[in-house]
Formats: sequence, structure tokens, C-alpha cells
Amino acid sequence: MAEFIMPNLGADMEAGTLVKWHVKAGDTVRRGDVIAEVDTEKGIIDIECFESGVIELIKVEPGAKIPVGTVMAVIQTAGAPAAKPAEIPMSAPAEPAETAKPHASPLARKIASELGVDLSKLTGTGPGGLIDREDVERAASPAPAIQTGAVRVKISPLARRLAAELHVDLSAVRGTGPEGIIERIDIEKAAATKKGGAEKSGEGMRRAIAAAMAKSNREIPHYYLQTRIDMSRALKWLEETNQKRALKDRLLPAVLLIKAVAKALRDVPGLNGFWIDNEHHISKAIHLGFAISMKGGGLVAPAIHDVDQMTCDGIMAALRDLIPRARSGRLRSSEMTDATMTVTSLGDLGVESVFGVIYPPQVGLIGFGRIMEQPWARDGMLGVHPVMTASLAADHRATDGHLGAQFLDALNRHFQSPESL
Repeated sequence: MAEFIMPNLGADMEAGTLVKWHVKAGDTVRRGDVIAEVDTEKGIIDIECFESGVIELIKVEPGAKIPVGTVMAVIQTAGAPAAKPAEIPMSAPAEPAETAKPHASPLARKIASELGVDLSKLTGTGPGGLIDREDVERAASPAPAIQTGAVRVKISPLARRLAAELHVDLSAVRGTGPEGIIERIDIEKAAATKKGGAEKSGEGMRRAIAAAMAKSNREIPHYYLQTRIDMSRALKWLEETNQKRALKDRLLPAVLLIKAVAKALRDVPGLNGFWIDNEHHISKAIHLGFAISMKGGGLVAPAIHDVDQMTCDGIMAALRDLIPRARSGRLRSSEMTDATMTVTSLGDLGVESVFGVIYPPQVGLIGFGRIMEQPWARDGMLGVHPVMTASLAADHRATDGHLGAQFLDALNRHFQSPESL
């Protein structure tokens, strides 16, 4: 057996709210499958399964606020003993249906007792067929279709009362219950969006970032190194490559930045990893977090996995997929937790140098500034070249300036040989 716990989706995260399950008890899951959605300060995150097996038990219901580390479900992994239907003797008498105890939450049982609802006649719509409070309320008073302007909607009694209390416009709410019935969780989500949507995406995210960066500044002894890189060859290669392509297939400069960092980390792996429990853990895999600004304020830096093994076209495809999902709050848990180093680029906003703050438990962050025409001497000749500033922020507990300098030197070498990227 394996326990599926609420993952830590960032150094600032203490708890998340379960939005919905994508599985039920008895479902077979594979490692990497999205099995739940969790609402956090940084948006709704798709939670992936880290074990393959069968969902044995679901322990929390949608709408619950769950601290990091809480067991959410139990998974029967490969090799675990399990009863198989074929092993049950065919002559075994079936248990009378009336003796089976209905699978219902404690609150549902309490409400059913108060309203005189027979639980044995209900079909649960909760995780694993669990009968929840709304199933009981629907049975006691079936959801009527009510008129909201020109629209008729079906809504449970509890949801209708809650909508009235929270002043939620039902015509703008999409029901997620059976046959599109609007339920309590739909109203709560609509109210949260109405009351605090802007705050959640802007101020809320800023608070989360502030907590993580304050922790970083308190605990991580940063050191900074900076170098200037002649981008003549890289930009010429990019221009010539894009001229041969259709518009939709062209590469952005960010692709070169990401691929060059990945190759430099392969040359100097000491900056690729984590500082955990007072130990430096170097990661064999290179998963680069790429900083993305959010429309409502704040930023996230989801991971692009195994960047060193990707082509430039593969990285471009990953960015096209990742950026809109990040800005719409549809990231996966592995994208929020797996980054081994972060890349941030503010050159498009005119910033010349970026001195970032490391996102723990990572041990390094590389920032790129604006590419500017500057005097540059090469082979004894002075000319004007496109020059970019690269700044490294690194954790002095895990590395030192010598290793940081080696990384920046490797980074420069890769930009001077763009055809090898």
C-alpha cells in the first residue's frame, strides 16, 4: 500500500483546498496520471499520482482545506495483496442488500436522520460513490429548475440558500453535479472568484511570493556573479534558422537561453539540485523552472522537464503549452515541485541586469537582461556587438564563486556555438 499525500507545491505552501477528484475507489492509476485538482495561492494545480496501482480508499472530500503532508488517498500498489472477484466461491450466498451499510459521510448520515431520508435508496455522487450531504438534500427536496433572467438552472436546496447568502448570480455559475445541477462547491467557488479573484491572483500570490522570498533571504547565503556575453553568433544563427521556417514554427530567443543553461548545467552540475536537511543534493535530471509573469500580478516558475534532452523545437513547443496554462492557473504538481534551477529573463522589459532571489530548496537562479548594442573588442578589432548580461545567484552553502564562474564560462561557450544547441 502507498499513501497519497497533499504535496508541497512551493516553499510558501502550508495547505491547499481540494477542488475535485478525477478518480474513485477501484480505479487503476499510473505514475504521472492527474488524479485531483487542488486550489492554492498560485491557482488550481493538477495533482499527479506518484505511484502506480489501484485506488483503495479516498479519505478527503472536495471542498476540504488540507495541510501539506495529509493523507488524501490510499493506493494499492503492484504486489500488494488484494481480493480478486474470481477467488470468491461461486456458491457463496450473496449478502442481502438490506444488510449492507450505505457508504455515506458522517454529515450525510446526520442530515438523513433529521430529514427522514433512507440512505439505502441513494446513489452517492462523492468520491468512491460516497453519499454526501448534497445527495441527501436532493433526495429530501429534488433540485428544482429556477428562473434566473432568461436562463433556467437546476440547483440543490443548500446551494440555493448559500447563493442567496453570498449574493452569487446563478446565471453565471456552471453546475458540476449530476445533470448539471449547481451544488454547494460551485457556489463557494463562484463566491471566491467574485469576492477575491483579483486578490487571489494578485495580492494573494504576492503574499505567497513574499513568504517564500523572505524565507530565502533569511536562510540562504546568496552570492552573485555577473558576466557579459556577446550574442552576435547566437542571434545570427537564430535569424537564419527562422528565415527558413513558417511563422508558426519560428523560435523565440528564450529557447536559446533555456537550452544554453541546460547544457551549461550538464557541464557544471553542482548548481543543478537542492539544499535539503543541510545537505547538497545534485540532481541527475535537469528540470528548468522558467519564470512567467501572471496577468493579475505575481509570477510562477513551472518546470520544463529534461530540458537538456530536448531539441530547440521541443522547448518552443513546451513554452507554447506552459505559458498559457500557467497564466490560466492550470499547472501540474510536478511542474511546481521539480525545478532544479530557475531561469528568469526581463530583457524584453528593458532591464539590463537581473539579480534574483533563489527559490528554495534550489541552489541557483540565472537571470538574463536586455540585449544591447555595446562596444566590443574581438581579435584586436573594436566594433559594436549585441551584448547580454547574465547574472547568477547561488547558494554559498552548496557552491562557491569558483564553481559559479565555471558555470558562467560554460554558458558563454554554448552561446558562441549556437549550432550545437
